[in-house]
This record gives sequence, structure tokens and C-alpha cells, in this order.
Amino acid sequence: MASAIAKASTSSGVPADAKTFFGHPRGLFMLFFVELWERFSFYGMRAILVLYLTKHFLFGDEPSYAIYGAYTSMVYITPIIGGYLSDRFLGPRKAVLAGGIFITLGHLLLAIVEAPQGVHGAALNGFYLGLAFIIVGTGFLKANISVLVGKLYAREDMRRDGAFSIFYMGINTGAFVGPIAVGILGETVGWSYGFGAAGIGMALGLVMFILFQRELHGVGEAPDAAVLASKPVGGLSIEWLIYLGGIVGVAVSWWLVRSQGVVGTALIVASLVTVGYILWTAVAKLPRVDRDRIFAALFLIALAPLFWALFEQTGSSLNVYTDQSVDRVVFGWTIPASVFQSVNPFFIITLAPVFAALWTKLGRAGREPSAPFKFGIGLILVGAGFFVLTLGAPAQGLTPAIFVVLLYMLHSMAELCFSPIGLSSMTRLSVPSMTGLMMGTWFLATAGGNFLAGLIAQATGGEGAGVGRVLEVYGRIGWFAIGVGVVVLVLAPFVTKLMHLDQLGAVDHAMAGQNELGEPGAAGLDTRGEQVPRG
Repeated sequence: MASAIAKASTSSGVPADAKTFFGHPRGLFMLFFVELWERFSFYGMRAILVLYLTKHFLFGDEPSYAIYGAYTSMVYITPIIGGYLSDRFLGPRKAVLAGGIFITLGHLLLAIVEAPQGVHGAALNGFYLGLAFIIVGTGFLKANISVLVGKLYAREDMRRDGAFSIFYMGINTGAFVGPIAVGILGETVGWSYGFGAAGIGMALGLVMFILFQRELHGVGEAPDAAVLASKPVGGLSIEWLIYLGGIVGVAVSWWLVRSQGVVGTALIVASLVTVGYILWTAVAKLPRVDRDRIFAALFLIALAPLFWALFEQTGSSLNVYTDQSVDRVVFGWTIPASVFQSVNPFFIITLAPVFAALWTKLGRAGREPSAPFKFGIGLILVGAGFFVLTLGAPAQGLTPAIFVVLLYMLHSMAELCFSPIGLSSMTRLSVPSMTGLMMGTWFLATAGGNFLAGLIAQATGGEGAGVGRVLEVYGRIGWFAIGVGVVVLVLAPFVTKLMHLDQLGAVDHAMAGQNELGEPGAAGLDTRGEQVPRG
């Protein structure tokens, strides 16, 4: 009976008589703060990662960028696995708890294994192990905390959009504050203090989740408690087998972070297999309209690696360029380079309502650009951001900081044209039986983009390369992105025809909170509660 009640609650939101805060279940605000602290820790640690490798371990730029690319790409692969395990066995509630524990342990390792500058050995292996724990923990937590937000509300509940808007503000608040706090501590006080602050942030979120998970009112429990408790191997339950599998995943991630080339090969193989399966399914099993929509979705997915490869220079080459070649002195105080990574979430917070209002106004007038057209705009804007920097950099001396800020502003505008639109399109264009697969493929493309970002960053930082080399690479990728963006604008009408928008009906199939979304993986994997066309 308890299981049945939990299932009913999971499918229909929290009870009607549950206590609310500002008209929303109190569990929403608990999840808001958990995600705020998780993003605080993630973006804070990411802000100092490459700087730590180059300044503490004394790695060259190229190997540092390779490690960064492998780490960030794996962070977007593991949510696919974590989402699947949650859907089939754990439920999002246990998955989020497990993820928080893994992430906290990872940050703790990063903080305590620091050795004297330039010393590798056990300290470096401990550093890799900390990254591996964070990779696995993010896989458990990232996709599933968003799922919990959706499950607080019945599918027809009109508060859902507002709830995701509130939740995504938590994401961007954490992403804004994290680089400032962790960056200042890490660069000015000590690296271990920076990593420690990130770990404390995640620990706070974990404690809050444990203390106040009663506010979820049974939402997010395992889909079948009996199956989860069954003991198929060696007297161990499926639940504990999954946790032990997480430990194995840490070991595998530890090896992969050290062997970056293997990550690239795995991404290529996974992409070929996944896209090949989708194409075969679309051609062999789907009617024409659904098949065309899948083709349109694949077109959008194909653009994602390019966009994220350029956008994700933020934490690698652009971070190092800001540290070495930008005038960061304001009123006599030198701003740590890592703090500049808070500029992007600042613009996301401030510009998201503007873009939401713009799309709404254009939509009412029947002039809202299609998803492919918005992708083209996004690619042009991300390319233009690099041109702002290359044009503003003087022939001699340091680059004024304003040009880095303008780059981030254009990249944030590009992100708002790309990330939320892509996530919404995956649910909008998929058939019900393939929605999760298409969303997973979007994450796979994002992971590929992060890996390519590491390769591009390596091209800027070879031995003896100076500022001129960095700006040359930025100019090339800027032109390339603009060129591809223009081609996408030309092709947009043809791709839009494949979407068959006239047959979607009047129902809004957009993903809740899409206009406030500020990162590629924020929506989670479990899209069964979202509205999708029946074609």
C-alpha cells in the first residue's frame, strides 16, 4: 500500500494540502538551494581548475587543456547513465542523495591532497580521483534534481513553468557566486581553500536535502521498491549494486581523465552508434512526419558540438588568456582571472527575461524565429564574441577587461538562442518512444563539444605560443562560426518544413522554464512528464 501511495504521489505531484511558500510546494525551495550549492561548487571548482594545473602542478597549457576537456565532456556523459538508473531503479530522490555524497567526497579530496608546488605523485593521482568522484556524482545528481522539480507538480499544474523559472534562477545564482568566492579564495589565499569552499558548498546542499526531504512528500521514490530491494547477486540488493557500480565508475573515470585520447575515441564510437540507431529507427519504423521531425532534430544536434566547443573556451584558454593578457586592475585591486567566469551567469540572469519577452512578443505577432534560425543567430553571436576580443586586443600590452566582458555578453546572448531552444526542440520533435534517447543524444553532442573545446584550447597554447597565437586561433574559429551560422540561417526554412509545425496543434510543447535555462544539461533526462507531440 505504501508503494502504491508513493507511486500515486510521484505521478500527480505533492498532496493538495501540502504546505506552500509563495504559492509553491516548500520542496521546490529546498531543491532550489540544493542546486544552487551544487552549481556553486561545480562552477567555482571549474573556474580554478586550469589555473591550478598550470600554476600549482606546473603543467603546460596543452596538457592542462586536455585534462579540462576530458573532465568537462565526461561531466555531460554521466547524466545519461544516472538518468537511466534513476528511471529504472533508484528513483530521482535516492539518485540525488548519492550524487551529493560522491560530489562532496570529490571536493574533499581536491582540498586535502594538495602537495608543494610542482610535486606530482600521490597528490596528482588524488587530484584525478577527486575529479572522478565529481564526474560520477554529477551523473547521479544533475539530471535527476530537475526531474524532482517536475514531479512536485501534476502535469496539468499551471505552476510548473514558474517553478522551473525559480529553480533555474538557483542554477545561475550558484554559477554566478561560485567563481567569485572559490576564485578569490583559490587564487589569493590558497588552492586548497578554494576547493574546500566548493566542497563546503556541496556539503551544505547535501545536508539541506537530507534534513528537508520530507518536503518532497514521497515524490521521487523508486519506481518499484521491491525490485530495488531484491538481491540478485551475492546477497547484495540492486540499490547497493548500483552504488558499488558508482565506485567502479569512479575508477574508470580516474583512468579516463588520465587518458584523454580514449575519451575522444569513446565519444566518436558512441556518437556513431547512437546516431546510426536513430537514423535506422526513423527510416525503418516511423511515418513520414515523425521521420522528418527526427531529421530536423538531428540537424540541430549536429550543430551542438561546434557551439559548445567555442563557448566552453570559458574555463580553459579564455581563462588563461584573462589571467596572462588582460588588465584586471580596478581601483588598485587585481581581480582574479577566475572571477570573470561569473560574468556569463550574470548576463544569463539579466538577459533571460529580455529574451523571454522578445520571443513572446514576436510569437504573438507571428514573427518568432524558428528553432533552426535561432541556432544560426547563436552561432553568429558566439563567433562575434571572439571578434570583439581580437579587435580590442592591442598590438602591445594588456587587453582592457571590457573586451572580455563584451565577449561574455555576446556568448550569453548566443547561449540563450541555443541551449534552451535545443532542449525544448528535443522534446518537441521526438516521438514519445524516443524522447529520452533524443535528449541523451543532445547531452552526448554537448559532451563532444566540451572535448573539442579542449582540442581548440590546445591549439592556442603550444610551446612558445604567445598572445598572437591565441588571437589568431580565436579569429579563425570566430569566422568559422559566423560562416556556419549564415549557412544555418539559409537552411533554416527548409529544416523548419521538416518540423511540420502546422501539425503540432495549439498546445505549447515547450519545456517548462526554457526561457530561464542557462546551461546545456539543466533540464534533466526524464521527460515523461513533458508534453510531446503525438504526430
